[in-house]
Amino acid sequence: MILKGRAHVFGDDINTDYIISGKYKFKTLDMKELALHLMEDIDPDFHKKVRPGDFIVAGRNFGCGSSREQAPLVIKAAGISAVLAASFARIFFRNAINKGLPVVECDTSAIRTGDELEVDLERGLVRNLTTGGQVEMKPLPGVMMDILKEGGLTEYLRKYGEFRL
Repeated sequence: MILKGRAHVFGDDINTDYIISGKYKFKTLDMKELALHLMEDIDPDFHKKVRPGDFIVAGRNFGCGSSREQAPLVIKAAGISAVLAASFARIFFRNAINKGLPVVECDTSAIRTGDELEVDLERGLVRNLTTGGQVEMKPLPGVMMDILKEGGLTEYLRKYGEFRL
């Protein structure tokens, strides 16, 4: 899986309420509507800047806070192809994989907003096409890659009926 898009850079400790404010989480189940509010407490115009395939890039502890699945679902609904961060909150990481949103743990310190990136999930490499730099990422286990390829855990289990290890 090779993903390409522009970077949108945020800092450390981006919690799930920054991703999608709690004031919206129970007003609708329409993820496209919720995606209009993605990251709005940090950048009110963020949804206007995102193009399909773009990346959210952050520092440490991305997705901390609640365990609600709306956070990765809203990111995916906005057209973000993956989230790159120095580290993730464990529950967000697992929810993202379960919902089919790739999460990439790597050194993000040299990535700037607007940089064009290419992420090779299978080779474990993030290339910054703007600067020519590249960083290795922590590879995902095979079963997680299989879940992502199917679009999430539900789709994976519908297809295979069980985990294929």
